Amino acid sequence: MTTVSAPTPSKRFWIVAVLALVWNLIGLAMFVMQVTMPPETVAAMAPGQREVYEATPGWLDALFGVAVIAGVLGAIGLFLRRRWASPLFVVSLVALVAQLLAAYLVTPVWATSGAAGLVLPVVLLVIAVALVLHARRSAACGLLR
Repeated sequence: MTTVSAPTPSKRFWIVAVLALVWNLIGLAMFVMQVTMPPETVAAMAPGQREVYEATPGWLDALFGVAVIAGVLGAIGLFLRRRWASPLFVVSLVALVAQLLAAYLVTPVWATSGAAGLVLPVVLLVIAVALVLHARRSAACGLLR
């Protein structure tokens, strides 16, 4: 009887898994802070930030939650070397794209931040796409079961 063993993940694989988990846990912390922000903190915001915060509907916060929770679960999937990491990162990416598009359509974020406000969304998208690609490549190489 022949036993087939899965390839051993490289150091790079584990570094990406650690960074993915830390990054997504930071996103989860930001989500929790956003949805539990006390009125005093909202009142202390700069006027433009407060305007965007107050104009953000609950369903937009829900998209944020889906994006970060799927990202955290995807990163955990990488640690466990599970194939389900890849579709979770896709869910995270889709929710992120929907969240960003909706934010620019239904809140005054563009009016308050202009083009400079696009830096963080672009960084978020690049990282989300990179995590999808990393998980897919890892699955294709047999690193994820």
